[in-house]
Amino acid sequence: METFKDIFKNSFLENFSASQISAADTAITLLLTFLIGIFIFQVYKRTFQGIMYTKSFNVSLVMIAMVTSLVIMAVTTNIVLSLGMVGALSIVRFRTAIKDPMDIVFMFWAIAVGIVTGASFYLLAVMGSVIIGIILLVFANFKSQTSPYILLLDYVNSEAEKAILDKLKDRVKRYNIKSKTVTAENIELSVELRIKSGEIDFVNELKSIDSVSNAVLISYNGDYAA
Repeated sequence: METFKDIFKNSFLENFSASQISAADTAITLLLTFLIGIFIFQVYKRTFQGIMYTKSFNVSLVMIAMVTSLVIMAVTTNIVLSLGMVGALSIVRFRTAIKDPMDIVFMFWAIAVGIVTGASFYLLAVMGSVIIGIILLVFANFKSQTSPYILLLDYVNSEAEKAILDKLKDRVKRYNIKSKTVTAENIELSVELRIKSGEIDFVNELKSIDSVSNAVLISYNGDYAA
């Protein structure tokens, strides 16, 4: 004699098993996911501000969205498969180093699109992606009036140092001495400064100061030099 628990369990599994996705639904879901993935591809390409643009990573965003969509479609139609998928994914480890925090944003965006389209929330996927894309494009086009730089100077006496600091006070918006290294041969000064875009001719003036042997200006973003 079947108990209420057995009846409920059998009915639950039958309902899940009966749910099937047609070929048309699969094609529509994958096509929409692909189109949104292309949108993500273009937004990433236009907003990329790192050193080296990697097309393979950008293409992988499209594929992540599509693969995630397939997984979600399979999970939502079969309870047994969904439990097996949870067990399989629990042993997966992703060890790829992400250098730019924005890359993580785009990866989560692609995964979210796959989840939402796989669950057939098409309007949510389209509207959410459009809004996210617009926000990212706005932030990418918003540029500061000043640019951060690191200035490296080599000189030999305190008179040259005074002339350097006086020149920086006149030509840059603000500066901050990061380090000063004194050796038997010379003095090395590292200065973080902010200048207006394109106004870098003051470096030539610093190099022309007596006792200044070397002047190097490096673009700086807080993590690495470019």
